[in-house]
Amino acid sequence: MKFLRTRGNIFEFAAVVIVSGVAVLGAWSSVAHAGATHSQSSAASASSAAASQTSGMPAMSAPSATVLAAQAAAANADPILQAMLAELTRSKDQLKMESVARPYYVEYRVTDVEQYEGDAEFGSLVISQRWHARALRAVVRIGDYKQDSYFGQGQGEMDSAPVENDVYAFRHALWLATDTAYKAAGEALAAKQAMMKTLTLNDSVDDFARAEPLVAVGPLAKLQFDEPRVAHMLETASGVYRDDPDVQLMAATARFVVVNEYFVNSEGSVTRRSQTRYQTALSGTTQAKDGMRLDRSPEWLVATPEEIPTEAKFVADARLVMATLKLLRDAPVVDEEYRGPVMLSPDASSDVLATLIGDNAAGRKTQPGRGGRTVGQFASAFKSRVLPPFITVVDDPTQSSFQGHSLTGSYTFDDDGVKVAPVTIIEKGQLINYLIGRQPIPDFPASNGHDLAPPGGAPQPHYGVLTLRGTDAASPADLKAKLIQMTKDQGKQYAYRVETFGGLTSPRLLYRIWANDGHEELVRGALLNELDIRGLRNDLVAVGNDQFVSNRSGAIPGTVISPSMLFDELEIRRDDRAKAKLPEYGAPPLGGTSK
Repeated sequence: MKFLRTRGNIFEFAAVVIVSGVAVLGAWSSVAHAGATHSQSSAASASSAAASQTSGMPAMSAPSATVLAAQAAAANADPILQAMLAELTRSKDQLKMESVARPYYVEYRVTDVEQYEGDAEFGSLVISQRWHARALRAVVRIGDYKQDSYFGQGQGEMDSAPVENDVYAFRHALWLATDTAYKAAGEALAAKQAMMKTLTLNDSVDDFARAEPLVAVGPLAKLQFDEPRVAHMLETASGVYRDDPDVQLMAATARFVVVNEYFVNSEGSVTRRSQTRYQTALSGTTQAKDGMRLDRSPEWLVATPEEIPTEAKFVADARLVMATLKLLRDAPVVDEEYRGPVMLSPDASSDVLATLIGDNAAGRKTQPGRGGRTVGQFASAFKSRVLPPFITVVDDPTQSSFQGHSLTGSYTFDDDGVKVAPVTIIEKGQLINYLIGRQPIPDFPASNGHDLAPPGGAPQPHYGVLTLRGTDAASPADLKAKLIQMTKDQGKQYAYRVETFGGLTSPRLLYRIWANDGHEELVRGALLNELDIRGLRNDLVAVGNDQFVSNRSGAIPGTVISPSMLFDELEIRRDDRAKAKLPEYGAPPLGGTSK
């Protein structure tokens, strides 16, 4: 049984900042904590504020001398940072248009992506290619921290960036993006101020949270793996279709990506961090005799090339997919309306944790005039019970591994250049925190380092490494025994267990567990109802101690760690969606030559 499934360089800070392997003494302590340097910076900020009052223009805060020294060291070692800091300095000094206020904040982000894509179908390689791209994003904020232009079209400008390390080409691209972002910010602020005049706001929070500048430049990552070995592995795994002529698709894929992200802002932050993700996947499709389409698509995602599966393991997994598809074709169809105990495997419960808890725990700022603390199903749930009292949920991106497995959602500072802090989101069933970036929400005026951005996109609150734990967690055997006892107590012959989902309403592997002897029977053609926030709060009765790592793919990577879940009552019913037609004639013969 697989342990890692897709859903989809850590370095510690001390009293130094590491810039390309060189220590810039005292930089972290002077950036993050009060002291003489901080006092000087505060004095400089006060002087700047006084100057802005005299001129009528807002002024950007001035980084301390120590921070500037750390920035210079970083720029000298990296032409991309050199270009970003040079253009940032020019924008701070010269960015001003007639009838548009000076910016009070500017940021640049450059995302460097190198990716390998490999696809094989029916034993032959379809795609094997590498590509390299860079995206840049410029954000210009006009106004002040209380109310600014980050609204509508004023949320920044994204463009492609040169893939060569040409400082002047980079500066040219940043200049054009900055000019566009600045003009859009002026229009956005005017539109926002006009709209705000039509609204009556009882309580308002700042548009942008203050944050201490951070200088943290980590090592660059490179895409490293044995490409011929991986290509052969994909071909061999997808070639197992020859074992079953009724399989309509057998594919194997690899998506390996390295992301190096650069960030600078006018407050003094300079960061560079890297991420590596190695994803392998299998996909098989068949049809039952009644036309029902059946799919299996297991995926695995890891953070190091050493964890890429061996060819023997990957081919064995492909054969397991084939065997499971055959079992599904022959499995009975769920033809009753069932309401009763249901158990989710750790694999299935990881989808529940990510979708129902992770997505709703993000503290996203609402649109002006909309009201509410945040958006999503936890918008009005602060300090309310959202899970049973025996459940606690924590997001701790500082974790880089769990039980020997890498966690792709791990990081130490976010895409706003804010150091991450572990957050207990739900404690003993009660929602006590949200994941916050630099857009404050009511009762949460400061970032806790959870703003993450897709390449070229705007950052948004997102989980990193989300873990659900339960008190009195049971072993898998004890949890199954509890399920069987509940089934008997309710006078039922069997209960259900979901092994894996294709969506929270569509179990891909669903088993009946018979109460008389505990044996399991694979079934197909069912839909699962009532698995929602209310069901989690009211019907979840126990969890296991079998924690499962699910590294999840997507534009924003994340990891969830979840155990089995036992519900006392959920609804399972027949899937009445129309069946597809079977192929009109048989597949070509297997074996022999193609001629």
